[in-house]
Amino acid sequence: MNVIFETLQAGLPILAMQFGLTLALLALGVAIYMAITPFHEMRLIRAGNTAAGIVMAGSMLALSIPLAATLATSRFTLDILIWGLVALVLQLLTFVIVTLLIRGLRGMIEAGNLAAAWMLAGVQIAVALLNAGAMAG
Repeated sequence: MNVIFETLQAGLPILAMQFGLTLALLALGVAIYMAITPFHEMRLIRAGNTAAGIVMAGSMLALSIPLAATLATSRFTLDILIWGLVALVLQLLTFVIVTLLIRGLRGMIEAGNLAAAWMLAGVQIAVALLNAGAMAG
């Protein structure tokens, strides 16, 4: 039983630090995402716009999937930081590219177009899964 407690005592601080770093990266990614979007998700969500809620949830999932892969596969905190930042850049670029390719996306989301919201969320999550797979090696 002492071995278990010793292992926990040695590993728990590292787990807490790496998990905290990953949460901070996710918060950074969400903040940047909300700053670059052409619509105001939180205002739309508060107004009951389901499409904005889907887009926001899809974006948070898309940002967190590669971060989770980085957390799971990196042994060092610096790896998590570096690859986590790379993951965020790739996911945010995905959003920018999709919004450039889909004309009128802002208006569709603001109007509550669920099809547009699901499509955007789907593309972001699909790229996130590929991003996570590539980072997991």
